[in-house]
Amino acid sequence: MATIPAQRYDIKDPRLAADGRRMVEWAAQEMPVLAQIRERFEKEKPLKGQRLSACLHVTTETANLAITLKAGGADIVLCASNPLSTADPAAASLVVDHGISVFAIKGEDSETYYRHISSALDHRPTITMDDGADLVAGLHKDRTELAAGIVGGTEETTTGVIRLQSMAKQKLLRFPIIAVNEAQTKHFFDNRYGTGQSTIDGIIRATNVLLAGKVFVVCGYGWCGRGLAMRARGMGAHVIVTEVDPVRALEAVMDGYRVMPLTDAAREGDIFVTVTGDINVVDEAQLKAMKSGAILANSGHFNDEINLNVLDGMAESVRTIRTSLEEYRLRDGRRLYLLAEGRLVNLAAAEGHPAAVMDMSFANQALSAEYLVKHGSSLERKVYPVPGDIDREIARLKLAAMDIRIDTLSEEQARYLGGWESGTR
Repeated sequence: MATIPAQRYDIKDPRLAADGRRMVEWAAQEMPVLAQIRERFEKEKPLKGQRLSACLHVTTETANLAITLKAGGADIVLCASNPLSTADPAAASLVVDHGISVFAIKGEDSETYYRHISSALDHRPTITMDDGADLVAGLHKDRTELAAGIVGGTEETTTGVIRLQSMAKQKLLRFPIIAVNEAQTKHFFDNRYGTGQSTIDGIIRATNVLLAGKVFVVCGYGWCGRGLAMRARGMGAHVIVTEVDPVRALEAVMDGYRVMPLTDAAREGDIFVTVTGDINVVDEAQLKAMKSGAILANSGHFNDEINLNVLDGMAESVRTIRTSLEEYRLRDGRRLYLLAEGRLVNLAAAEGHPAAVMDMSFANQALSAEYLVKHGSSLERKVYPVPGDIDREIARLKLAAMDIRIDTLSEEQARYLGGWESGTR
């Protein structure tokens, strides 16, 4: 047992640590890339001397990342990036078994949520690690004096990258950020396969409905939407995609889905899931068009995608039917069902992405933190993609862990691809 950080944590109950330890160990079995990185980090200590403040979903997978960062020498403090996504046993294990300061309690109110972020910033980080950019936004709004000591940060998700790019465009960003979300080994796998599976998992856990035969409306056809549509169709649902981007809409059509405006889809849909990263995607016009019994869920980072104020205003009464399932009885007699308070359903109603995909996402986080220690001082105050060498190394490690070999270029082939002289014969 590690030394528990004195008064430097706020979790539900340290006595949950034994359960958390088993859960963290189970996740670790599916995270061989991070294990290989941890082994090297323990020897080389590339993060020695760094104070790292992380605002992430406090899950069993995140626990393995935190353990890896500590193995690399980082002094780490972790807080939650969503009030409903914390796995309390995992948080307890990090505190009790690893001496890592954690500020996260599942179901914490908004005041507690932001107090926990403030506690993470009290650590005076040299590196930030974010999922949704609430930590970095809080620093830029209220704790600007900390910026001078930060070499850089990382961002996990699409929503956070959008916020940070906006800050950079307005010349407000005070240190460089690596957009982990933009790594191929992140969005190809985490966003597509992870979000697809875990969102379906959350919907089924909250409702126990049969998806086969249902009309399933996916709002947004980015990487998350692609994965969700694929998995819903695989479960036998009739999938409709709604989009604002003509290229993505065309891709959805070519992938075999029906595409239409959301107001039209609202009349047909049985289940609606937002994965856009925007605000009020499901708004008054769509809510008024939905048939009684429609189920609403969100798998975007913030609970902004479904207009909850409008839904509340339309309701005559609200009652909890099951865990993570609320029934809104409307004044016109219809009943609409909201999952997980409109928060990201895959983490609030289920356990989030499978460890096997988070393995690659968190490998990107760990190696990007190492990159910032080496190169952060030479970077501008911009949002950067994950360096290609890191992306390829993670893919190589994952293939090796799966015992899969691939071809390599011969010297002749490499020269050919790097040259211009040879043409049609």
